[in-house]
Amino acid sequence: MNEPSSSRQLVWDLPLRLCHWGLVIAVAGSFVTHEIGTTAFRWHVWFGYATLILVAFRIVWGFVGPAHARFGDFVRGPRAAWAYARGLFAREKPAAHVAGHNPLGGWMVLVLLAILLVQATAGLFANDEIINAGPLYGYVDTEQSDALSRLHRQLSDWILVAVGVHVAAAFVYLLVRRENLIGAMVTGYKRGLPAGAAIASQRVWLAAVVVGVLGAGLWWLVRTAPEYSLILF
Repeated sequence: MNEPSSSRQLVWDLPLRLCHWGLVIAVAGSFVTHEIGTTAFRWHVWFGYATLILVAFRIVWGFVGPAHARFGDFVRGPRAAWAYARGLFAREKPAAHVAGHNPLGGWMVLVLLAILLVQATAGLFANDEIINAGPLYGYVDTEQSDALSRLHRQLSDWILVAVGVHVAAAFVYLLVRRENLIGAMVTGYKRGLPAGAAIASQRVWLAAVVVGVLGAGLWWLVRTAPEYSLILF
């Protein structure tokens, strides 16, 4: 087994880091514009678009991105996650630092991506029961849109819970294990890893192509959606 190195190694590629912090801005913007009300609905829609494209990008990147961005690098079964959790605070043999997401963090990534994907997709068909509706409202009837609107609102609470757990875990790592996960997601570098843990390429060009294709696909979907009228009583 390779001994941990004290030198910094690049483990998080630039596209992944931009996606992570872009989601922070997009999700926060979605919540803020929702609280403002109907006057900020257009901005709420744009933040929703950004969330959907970034989540879709992260899913694609989980298969074609650099080593530590791939799902195969960090998604582990329940036994591995439990074993890692038991070692987090163990004194004799604490859980080792890992280059990418640890087994617990891997499950958190999957949960967040799943909730955000459903939330953003439901928002495309939702309505605010006043004057505004999502861009794909014309594909569904009123009852279906109302059901998706309820789902859209209910998932907001779960997103807050998931984000809270995610942030709390990052601070636990910082204060208890002295592992700065937040800083690593800003710079892309980590210390205390075995030699050779660094990624060979950041694949920025491929990320640009993926985002371009996803953005064009969403634009086409919205552009070709049937027109609708929101009838109020």
